Amino acid sequence: GLPLPSVITSVQVNRQIHQRPFFFVPDVTATTAETLGRSMMTQFDGIEFSFTRLPFLDTPEKMSEAIERINTVLEDERVRPIVFSTLVNAELLEQLRRECKGLLLDFFDAFNAPLEAELGIKAAHVMGRSHGIGNFANYMARIEALNYALNNDDGVSTKNYPTADIVLIGVSRTGKTPTSLFLALQFGIHAANYPLTDDDLHSRQLPKPLQPFSDKLFGLTIDPDRLQQIRSERRPNSRYATSTQCQLEVDAVESLYRAEGVRYLNTTNMSIEEISTTILQQAGLKRRLFA
Repeated sequence: GLPLPSVITSVQVNRQIHQRPFFFVPDVTATTAETLGRSMMTQFDGIEFSFTRLPFLDTPEKMSEAIERINTVLEDERVRPIVFSTLVNAELLEQLRRECKGLLLDFFDAFNAPLEAELGIKAAHVMGRSHGIGNFANYMARIEALNYALNNDDGVSTKNYPTADIVLIGVSRTGKTPTSLFLALQFGIHAANYPLTDDDLHSRQLPKPLQPFSDKLFGLTIDPDRLQQIRSERRPNSRYATSTQCQLEVDAVESLYRAEGVRYLNTTNMSIEEISTTILQQAGLKRRLFA
């Protein structure tokens, strides 16, 4: 047969390999690089990507180690890694360009030049600004919102509800906690959440602790089949995870939402990012964090 090529390129990847290595190379946390990179890769169907984060690359020595790791993948697997960079340090970026054998995609390189030309000033190229604590007030707002979400999770206490921006409600395993935390971390929203139990649903009215805050309530729901799947992973072979129980709870909670005029959202096919952004928009909340 024909010999295998020494390197598998992007043109050949669809028919010859199942997974493509993808490295995130930032100067600090890799959060920005990973968010942008993963978003772009969702546009390419039929390819599985193995994602690797290489954070805190702030010295030539660390960069050399990262480049060696990337190049080793090329040598061992004979497939060119994709390297997505959000480096702002010019020397480290040049080192990456010079020594890395992967396909280098640099985010700032694509946007800095046209922005500098438009604004008439040079970019600062200061490391870590997007996730540092240079804006101390912004940083503290994030921490305060996160603490609020943790202290008011799962209906543990309702005494702080007067200061809540929103109170998420729903039956168990509909995404209340992760959504509350995401709203806090990304937008600085003070989000509490409260679980609706069988007793609450049988009464067909809002639990008494929630009644004074009806204007802050936002309901989450989910398709019964998906709810059963999630619950079965948590408590297999329990009444809690049966198809009948999940159907009854979803029907009851959606009926309650409609009767009480509570805005609600079906989260079945939505990511946490989509859920949180939709809630922010529908509830008319103003984000406190922009970085």
